[in-house]
Amino acid sequence: MSLLFELFLTFAKVGLFTFGGGYAMIALIDHACVETKQWITHDEIMNVTVIAESTPGPIAINCATYVGYRQKGLPGAVAATLGIVLPSFCIIFLISRFLDGFLEIAWIAHAFMGIRLAVGVLILDAGIRMLRKMQKKALPRAIMLCAFAAMLLVDLFALRVSSIMLMLTAGFISLILFLAKRPAEKGGVGK
Repeated sequence: MSLLFELFLTFAKVGLFTFGGGYAMIALIDHACVETKQWITHDEIMNVTVIAESTPGPIAINCATYVGYRQKGLPGAVAATLGIVLPSFCIIFLISRFLDGFLEIAWIAHAFMGIRLAVGVLILDAGIRMLRKMQKKALPRAIMLCAFAAMLLVDLFALRVSSIMLMLTAGFISLILFLAKRPAEKGGVGK
């Protein structure tokens, strides 16, 4: 099987069998691309997730595009992106075309209530996997805990603070600490 077709098929499976958007897909992308196919490493999937979150567009599509590009350049990026997009597009197109009032059908509405729970579990699973793979150093864990606490407080008190602002703040703090640490390391090398 050619690598382009394999990229397309792998991401088509992720796109077809995942409900709940990009965050729910991260666990499946991790399983397919890191554990099964070994196209990228655990560190790369964490970096890709952070970059995909901070760039325009859906996170799962950005991840698929990166993995495809990493494997086969531009044709790989196109194959992986089409793979993750086409199943969802076709399903939504068919639903909108032929089933008026789709969510008003009782058994479908009940099925979607169950799917919402499963989506929450998939997102939690992706978060736990990333937490386990995170560096065992104090600084990344402290930044993660502070960001988590800030998000929790923002949510509990219904404050209007963008999660993007929290991410940018965490990145800025990390950059400042890195730059402050760098001169100290340069001075210690020659001693």
